[in-house]
Amino acid sequence: MKTEKAKKSTAKKIIKWVAITLLVLLIGLVSIPFLFKDKIVQMVANTVNNNINAEVTFKETDLSLFRNFPSASLTINDIAVINKEPFLGDTLFNSKKLNLNLNITELFKSADETLEIKSISAENGAVNIIFNKDNIGNYDIALKNEATPNASTENSLSLNIQEYELENMSFNYMDENSQMKMSLDSFYHTGKGNFAKDILDLDTETTAKLSFDMENVNYFKNVAVKLDAVLGIDIKNLKYTFKENTGYINQLPLEFDGFIQLVDDNQLYDITFKTPTSSFKNLLALVPKQYSGNLASVTTEGNFDLNGTVKGTYSKTTIPKLDISFISKNAMFKYADLPKAVQNINLDANIINKTGLVKDTYVAINNTSFKIDKDVFNASGNISNITENANINLKANGTINLANISKVYPVKLENELEGILKADVTTNFDMNSVDKGNYQNIKNKGNIAVSNFKYKGEDVANEFIIDKTSVTFNTNTIKLEEFKAKTGSSDIDISGNLENFYGYLFKDQQLKGNFTLNSNNLKVDDFLAKTEEKTASTETRALKIPAFLDVKLNAKATTVLYDNITLKNVVGNLLIKDEAVSLQNVSSNIFDGKIGFNGKVSTKGNKSNFTMDLKLQELNIAESFSQLEMLKAIAPIAESLEGKINSTIKVSGDLSEDMTPVLKSITGDLLGQLLNTKLKVANSKVLGAIGSKVDFLDVSKLNLNEASALFTFDNGEVSVKPFNLNYKDIGIQIGGKHGFDNSMNYDIVFNLPVKYLGTTVTNAIAKLTAKDADEIKTIPVNANLTGSFSSPNFSTNIKDATSNLMKTIVEKQKQNLVDKGKDKLLGLLGGNKDKPKDASKDSTKTKETPKEAVKDKVKDVLGGLFGKKKKDTVQKKN
Repeated sequence: MKTEKAKKSTAKKIIKWVAITLLVLLIGLVSIPFLFKDKIVQMVANTVNNNINAEVTFKETDLSLFRNFPSASLTINDIAVINKEPFLGDTLFNSKKLNLNLNITELFKSADETLEIKSISAENGAVNIIFNKDNIGNYDIALKNEATPNASTENSLSLNIQEYELENMSFNYMDENSQMKMSLDSFYHTGKGNFAKDILDLDTETTAKLSFDMENVNYFKNVAVKLDAVLGIDIKNLKYTFKENTGYINQLPLEFDGFIQLVDDNQLYDITFKTPTSSFKNLLALVPKQYSGNLASVTTEGNFDLNGTVKGTYSKTTIPKLDISFISKNAMFKYADLPKAVQNINLDANIINKTGLVKDTYVAINNTSFKIDKDVFNASGNISNITENANINLKANGTINLANISKVYPVKLENELEGILKADVTTNFDMNSVDKGNYQNIKNKGNIAVSNFKYKGEDVANEFIIDKTSVTFNTNTIKLEEFKAKTGSSDIDISGNLENFYGYLFKDQQLKGNFTLNSNNLKVDDFLAKTEEKTASTETRALKIPAFLDVKLNAKATTVLYDNITLKNVVGNLLIKDEAVSLQNVSSNIFDGKIGFNGKVSTKGNKSNFTMDLKLQELNIAESFSQLEMLKAIAPIAESLEGKINSTIKVSGDLSEDMTPVLKSITGDLLGQLLNTKLKVANSKVLGAIGSKVDFLDVSKLNLNEASALFTFDNGEVSVKPFNLNYKDIGIQIGGKHGFDNSMNYDIVFNLPVKYLGTTVTNAIAKLTAKDADEIKTIPVNANLTGSFSSPNFSTNIKDATSNLMKTIVEKQKQNLVDKGKDKLLGLLGGNKDKPKDASKDSTKTKETPKEAVKDKVKDVLGGLFGKKKKDTVQKKN
């Protein structure tokens, strides 16, 4: 019994100690990361700083013993490796997360020791490789070990990597000398191998999207690539050998053999590649998957073989020798769900470099041909001396029925095409001639013609039909022999020449041309797409005149319809240059008259603008000023005029996105003369207001014939210089201003004969002397017109003017009575009615005023009355 109890006790002790041990281990696994985290960060920093010449930054780290137990896992967040000189500030590497796995024993090393890393992974970041103009690469950041062979290597980085992984990274390569750019986007790559060995096999899997540019020309964009390969790596000799592998470009399979080796500062290539099968389907597989359709449904005959060798040294002065061929003979393909097949397909093309010098790279298209139904098309050519002075030699001839394109290939055309394309052209030129403008060295000849072309889509308002067009190629020019087309109710016929086509095509130079356009009927809406109503989220783009155009167009059209306006017999010249259209000597019959104008419309800069000089001859006022918004804003009263107008208009301003004038921005002036004009009072509240408040004026009978007025406009306001009108014997002067918002403030002065003021005034005037009555035949009556054209306010000072006139009449009447009283008094006092004695003959008398004369007379009379009596009295006393 004791023995059994002892056994149970021992078992309990064992279980207890196991539990305690597991608990201690668990506590250790949880606590060790906290205890060693700072130390590990320091060790990572030491490892980095002791091995690379770059600045490394990161936000935070996380150490875990659970994530990859029994290995320790270190995660570094938002890490970046920033270059120093000569690439100061450039980011060589960045990643949202960098994960390092290492043995737990690495945690117990001292802080000044380096870490031995087992595996590494990075996600959501980028690697940027740059070669500058001195052919120095920014990736060369490893510190140079200048110690002697016997020196200690204690601080060297120890890599015992078994595997690594890159997830959703981007790899970017740029060579500033060759202007070559390559990028691998959405880059996923894994590799497994023992890097502790000098010679190892690295098992890799890679997928990415490849883009490639050379001298600002894009050759590939987001092409899907894939490579599953076992690479033999000789670390000591820096040699990488292709072993078992299969690669894909889009869906085209390729196999590689050979090696790449780094020798000093150069790279040695000895690689061959080929398609593992010769099916013509391999050629279709080169097309991106989204455009190639379902290849499983394609029936093919014939072959397609892609073979190549890349052999030689890539250095500052050389590239590997190239021999790459694309060959197909008498092949065909047909998609199961399409009605037609492409037959008799032949392809023989090469990319060759036999010297290792870039300039000697040669591209040859020895023969390319195909047949659809009975139509055959052939092309051939070559490009040589690519980098120094590329020489281009191309030839094409044959016929293509455009409607067959969608019947033989699953191309997703938004709009169906119809028409017959015929070509027979050759060209031979070198790029130096293009650069220097020596176009006489460009040898072109041939013709391209299109007939019965039809195009219909959402980007055009109506089906566009080209009855026939023909282009002839000559040495210096491309001649548009004819271009006859129609759409909707419109027809156009264009011919002319294009110059500097190759300068435009290859050097972004201006495209020059001189054309003649004729049309019997041209409706602008026929050429504009029908767009949906704009919403708040809809982005609109203003029309831009292309900067590359330098074109002159001589236009003639019998009828042009623009919106609701009809123009007849339109002729003129259009010059398109520097993102602007200049209009020269344009004339047209419109609104029963004629309009001529010169001007310019420019879309250069952030805002489109225009300047225009117009001459209007005998235009129908009501039609022109009601249908043209700009004229309507300048003179809204014109809608109530019936007759003709001659006018000169100078105007400039901004244009909206639909190329209509922004009214508040326009400035200029309008000088107009009315011809045989009548007023339609019922059409104007302004005229109605005037007529209802001015009794002496019948507005409908105003004499407007040959009346002239000057309008100046700026900042949304129109000023009218005072001008004169006549109504019977009443003179009228009008001047003031109004806004494009229809507000107004006008002053009107009536030079009003007094006979219109009523019998009270006329009777009062009749009592005046003829001289006084003549002085007040007319009086000025001031009026003010305010408010708006739709709600006018009209007032006059006619009551005040009449009242003031009556006061004047009364004063004159009083003065007349005073003058008459004076005359009678003078007569009473002995005034001589005869001619007065000439005072000048009496030198003893001075000239007297009338008042003094009256005083003298009064004194004489009083003296006569009282002086004599006084005298008699005195005599009696004496």
